Amino acid sequence: MDKLYRILDANINRASEGLRVLEDLARFYFDDIHFSKRLKELRHDIRKNLMDIMPKLLESRDSINDVGVRVSMELKIDGKASVIQLSAANFKRIQEALRTIEENLKVLGRYELSKLYEGYRFITYGIEKEYFKVMTKRKKLKRLDTGLYCITSEEHSKGRSNIEVVESMIKAKVKIIQYREKEKKLSEKYFECLKIREMTRASGVTFIVNDNVDIAMLVKADGVHIGQDDLPIEKVRELVGEEMIIGLSTHSPEQAEDAVRRGADYIGVGPLYRTYTKKDVCEPVGLGYLDYVVKNIKIPFIAIGGIKEHNMDEVLNSGARCIAMVTEIVGADDIEEKIGRVKSKFGEGLN
Repeated sequence: MDKLYRILDANINRASEGLRVLEDLARFYFDDIHFSKRLKELRHDIRKNLMDIMPKLLESRDSINDVGVRVSMELKIDGKASVIQLSAANFKRIQEALRTIEENLKVLGRYELSKLYEGYRFITYGIEKEYFKVMTKRKKLKRLDTGLYCITSEEHSKGRSNIEVVESMIKAKVKIIQYREKEKKLSEKYFECLKIREMTRASGVTFIVNDNVDIAMLVKADGVHIGQDDLPIEKVRELVGEEMIIGLSTHSPEQAEDAVRRGADYIGVGPLYRTYTKKDVCEPVGLGYLDYVVKNIKIPFIAIGGIKEHNMDEVLNSGARCIAMVTEIVGADDIEEKIGRVKSKFGEGLN
């Protein structure tokens, strides 16, 4: 039986260590209090419920003579190329350790306790699913840290279709594309978005649908962008779930703060300059509002409205890291060449 206690001891340590790795990633890398708290509580529960046999576990420990240490050192099969791989490996480590604990407790006659650890294992399956949904969205949101955010507008595209324009954007290695068409029939917008979703998924481009939450859900877009007069963010979140990105247009510090409180993933900041792309657009808010957002808002934001190649330097110099352009891109004679010039102003390493 001493050998079984040794197995239990090793796997309690494995599970606890794996949970600590994930807890630290949630806390320090992703700044996520929700997962950090849940993982911490689970780690403590896993140790706490075996405290009555802790003396036997410690007595059975023999780290110096553990043959597995040498095997682990020699094999070099546990390399990780990303935080996502690191997270996935530690979830599997925890689940396998909990299964081992569960089975060995049965042999030791602790059946009820073994079922408790079976429950912990299933809890980790649920946390793992939620964790990767949230982290996948955050990976997409990181693309808003810096770069060009392109928006469609067929009436300004010099006779080219949205599909042709998006194809050129993708060839130019744009990483975020929003579909925005105000006047088209719903069915026409749906079929265009269906095709663009296919194109963006194949090329790894983040795809956002403007206004039409229903279409965004039907085509499985990465996100939806809404305005101040659209459905409330809270109701949109109920519809689309936690995995989908929600962006909100804002025109004042009050609206920006409100958007953060209500759960927007990012905000649009503008219009910075006068724009004629939209018929119902408000007056320009100027660079003063952008300055406020740079200093006070912690979620990603997109500078938008009347931004052209000739004035984007002052927008970047004011602290914007991601800029949306519509007519400057879709109305260019050579879209790929125009995007190349615009992207070069963001500095090295963009997209």
